[in-house]
Amino acid sequence: MRPARFQDFTLDLAKNSPGVTRVQTLADSGDTKYAFGVAITTGDGEARWQIMGQLAEGEKHEHADVPVNGDPAQAVADPAPGDHEGWLAAAIARAESPEIASIERWSTRPGQGNSRGLTIAFHNGARAFVRQL
Repeated sequence: MRPARFQDFTLDLAKNSPGVTRVQTLADSGDTKYAFGVAITTGDGEARWQIMGQLAEGEKHEHADVPVNGDPAQAVADPAPGDHEGWLAAAIARAESPEIASIERWSTRPGQGNSRGLTIAFHNGARAFVRQL
């Protein structure tokens, strides 16, 4: 799933999540610095996310974005209040997309300090990097 389609997926997912009061692309929120991203507002405040992608091995941008399905990523624990990264990881996992193989939270990796974001691995070998701004 490439960044444009993952952005649409995330927008739809967030719009249908309980407790979300506002969802828009970064561009719609006035932030045109990044090509892809979303701004999500919940009761814990707003979180802005840049979305970047890495193509699967051997794939080229001129190739079609063809979904590859497999078992959905495992469930992610519910986040603590105010944990935007955990909220987004749990929301993506709950969607049970057959394209998503795994979800890795950056803050839980050893030595990451204050880095907040997600690495989403897809069954076709592509990855999305979702960085909290």
